[in-house]
Amino acid sequence: MREQIGNILVPKKPKTALITDLDNTLFDWVHLWVRCFSTMFAKIVEISGVDPNELKKEIRTVHQKHGTSEYAFLIEELPSLRAKFPHEKLLDRFSPAIDAFREQRRRYLKLYPTVAETLLRIKGSGAQVVGYTESMAFYSNYRVRHLGLDGVFDFIFSPQDHDIPVGLRVEDVRQYPAAHYQFKYTRHEHTPPGQLKPNVEVLAAIIKKIDATPEQCVYVGDSLMKDVAMAQDLGVANAWAQYGGAQHTDGYELLRQVTHWTQEEVDREKQILARPKPHALALKNSFSELLDHFEFGSANNGT
Repeated sequence: MREQIGNILVPKKPKTALITDLDNTLFDWVHLWVRCFSTMFAKIVEISGVDPNELKKEIRTVHQKHGTSEYAFLIEELPSLRAKFPHEKLLDRFSPAIDAFREQRRRYLKLYPTVAETLLRIKGSGAQVVGYTESMAFYSNYRVRHLGLDGVFDFIFSPQDHDIPVGLRVEDVRQYPAAHYQFKYTRHEHTPPGQLKPNVEVLAAIIKKIDATPEQCVYVGDSLMKDVAMAQDLGVANAWAQYGGAQHTDGYELLRQVTHWTQEEVDREKQILARPKPHALALKNSFSELLDHFEFGSANNGT
């Protein structure tokens, strides 16, 4: 690939770092969440006999309390379940619901087509591969390991985890030794608490952390207003994962009903969406289209 400087065509310098969103950019997070949550929810209703609409209200409250729609200790904190089974360990009573969730997760957590080979090609060029997600650390860590991307990513940047319920230890809920839940090769860094996309300062801090400059990076994400606009505000080359759009799918309505978003966050989203939509390089069908537009290479190859 070449660029014109004056009247001379010279080789473009390759990009030395790819920074990519994870959810709905590398895999279909919305579909995964809907399959896992809806299957678990149906089992909870079946076992408890509690009105589904009442449960949804309680779930939304718990999700908002902890700032995530993936709260791992949801069942233990639902008032209706605690009231109906006051002398039982809820994890035991609702183990079929938890098992159903995990089975759906194993079945539906898959990369989009072409993602794996594209990331490996970029990694093989000598460029850094970096993930930046708003999903909390435990869930991001699990998905990266399950998808076989530990070591493909040089860094993962995510918010830290929520607190665990009082009286419960991490060891009480883990099925494997602590080392099983840790990256072997990828470095996991936490973003500042409460700082969300499209905060340009967070992206700038990530780029500084990986010892790169905005001009050396390419950023990819599925949100025009959060991912693409943020990258453009910092002067980072960018691409919109248009194929990952999920806001108009049937399952998204269930997510809205139990979402962790508070009214303050809804108002913030409205402000973000009120901005003019940025012009974007669209990856319409697959992640691999990225390679049609950008060349990647090592920062140390002297190019």
